[in-house]
Amino acid sequence: MKTILHSPLEPSAASKWFAGTVVIAYALITLIPLAWIFMTSFRTPADSIAYPPKVVAEASLVGYVNLFTTRSRVSAEELAALPPAKTWYEQLVRDQQMILAGPSRFIDRYSNSLLVGFGSTLLSVILGTLAAYAFSRFRVPGKADLLFFILSTRMMPPIAIAIPVYLMFRALGLNDTHVGLIILYTVVNLSLAVWLLQGFMDEIPKEYEEAAMVDGYTRWQAFVKVVLPQAATGIATTAIFCLIFAWNEYAFALLLTSGTAQTSPPFIPTIIGEGGLDWPAMAAGTTLFLLPVLVFTVLLRKHLLRGVTFGAIRK
Repeated sequence: MKTILHSPLEPSAASKWFAGTVVIAYALITLIPLAWIFMTSFRTPADSIAYPPKVVAEASLVGYVNLFTTRSRVSAEELAALPPAKTWYEQLVRDQQMILAGPSRFIDRYSNSLLVGFGSTLLSVILGTLAAYAFSRFRVPGKADLLFFILSTRMMPPIAIAIPVYLMFRALGLNDTHVGLIILYTVVNLSLAVWLLQGFMDEIPKEYEEAAMVDGYTRWQAFVKVVLPQAATGIATTAIFCLIFAWNEYAFALLLTSGTAQTSPPFIPTIIGEGGLDWPAMAAGTTLFLLPVLVFTVLLRKHLLRGVTFGAIRK
């Protein structure tokens, strides 16, 4: 009779079932608010504030139309005197007894978020990679103290330095500019990037670079062709964390911008509808706001999930 050996490190069937149940339950609880926001974006203003809340409601694109347009209320007589609506969304506006007054500012704010978010992420990853490589490979005087100083900039909540930053930006003429926000978010994210990437750099054996330089590569060529591919997972992870901060940051964007460089987070809560907040339009803006981070994460999923062998050569 064949004996089946069971490793003490192998989890039991019951523990696997329990862990799977906990993960599924956590995922469902986490996704419920996102699903509700998505459903609200396709509801009418009346259904969005109905009590008790409606799980199933008539689908409508009013929220997205209100998000991308500005409207003006007119009387029934003025509305009847107008020529027929030329587009479906214009008719949707007229069904609310309003007329189109022009486009909204959402596209400009959304474009600002894309520029500032991805611009600061790119700079943070580039500078963080170079700094992490230097700390990992070279003898830097006071290395431990410098690393602690870099990390300490992350310990203070950003709002604590909001007033000094505002005064400095006003003196430098960086208030309400894309360059100002990109520089600020890069500086805030740089400490996280350096600390995350240094750990990955330390795990890449120096023998790889030494072998490349013996073959005739320069230090820079060895860095680009040997180190960077090995550190791709760390770079992808760092980029996602940096983008999440820059994309969601609210306090600095609210304080330092007002029109030209304002991003989506301070703008979305100001979407006003008739009699109060336009919840379908806010939900539509939030849904669209979530897409870039989601797409960026999906595009980098191979790097995040790919197993990279570190420490293959032991001294």
